[in-house]
Amino acid sequence: MFGLAVNPTNTSLLIAGDSNGSIYRSSDAGSTWSAVHSGKSPVLTIGFDSLNPNIVLAGTQNTGVLISKDAGAHWSTTTGMEGRGVRAVAFAQQLMVAATDHGVYLSADGTSWSASTLTGSIDAVAVLAVNPPVRIVAGGDSATGAVPMWVSADAGLTWSNLSAAISGTIVTRIASGPLPASSSVRPMVVGTNTGLFISSDNGSSFKTLSGAQLLPSIDYTQAAFTGSHFDRFYVASDGGGGKSGGLWATADSGQHFSSLQPPINSITGLAVSSDEQPVLYVATFHAADHTAKLWAYRDTGGAPQGPFGTPSPTASAARTSPPGTSLGDLLRSLASSQAPYIALGVIALGVILLAAITQFRSRRR
Repeated sequence: MFGLAVNPTNTSLLIAGDSNGSIYRSSDAGSTWSAVHSGKSPVLTIGFDSLNPNIVLAGTQNTGVLISKDAGAHWSTTTGMEGRGVRAVAFAQQLMVAATDHGVYLSADGTSWSASTLTGSIDAVAVLAVNPPVRIVAGGDSATGAVPMWVSADAGLTWSNLSAAISGTIVTRIASGPLPASSSVRPMVVGTNTGLFISSDNGSSFKTLSGAQLLPSIDYTQAAFTGSHFDRFYVASDGGGGKSGGLWATADSGQHFSSLQPPINSITGLAVSSDEQPVLYVATFHAADHTAKLWAYRDTGGAPQGPFGTPSPTASAARTSPPGTSLGDLLRSLASSQAPYIALGVIALGVILLAAITQFRSRRR
């Protein structure tokens, strides 16, 4: 899995983490990158606190979580999660939540963490109510039986089983959206290793979005809503390292989906800006030649075009920023509804270990 996040108030500020344990920061929409942390444990997830964008968390495979309090410029270790594998993070008012290989952990400041009463292997977590009483939903993995999901209505103090009628054995991703204008319940999208599902009633019931004519029944490892639209979100899959992955968009709560035709189908990271016409930052991995790339696409609602013909495309000269022009400026100039993907660059460090992480995820399925 690949750690990738965009600042919720600054489309040009990106944070990426690789499988060597390094963290990189870009302030110009990916045109240039600076190494801001060097570690030894692969970075599995990165998340900005939308309530305080200066706070960023980076979850690692076996050294807990790192924190930045200056929007990713500097990083420090935390206490309480030493040795834990942190697979997902979420934020509420005055509360941070982490899904780990040994349960859900909680923190008031992101620096000191403590275990909640929910133990076991937890793969995904989301906050459905950011204000008290804080509601949290978490998902794990199970070799047999129904998909394991739990909900807490008291900020993680107690947990109850969420009997979700969905398929799969692993909850790979949970994403909560903005509040609809006439509702007090956030939509929740859940990806498993076999499909995609949505709930509009805090998980009491789910609608299946994959299969039939909607989406393929594969693992959905990425999901993200736009900043202000409860009915508009994006989902992606790495396809288990195969060719069945992809990237899809919906603007009607999953009633219809369109493929955004990523240049490479194996999507290992996704970050969506909060703009009305959002920029999607997409990390891809090409297993045949172990090439990792980062792409940008501004979704203006039209059908995407080119460059889709080659298995490992690179940016053409026509799509490279001229001297004195940042890639962020170029992205903002894409007013066409058929704007192509633009390659931001090749993330060379840690590509081989990135493949190892993909294999590690496959073994856990």
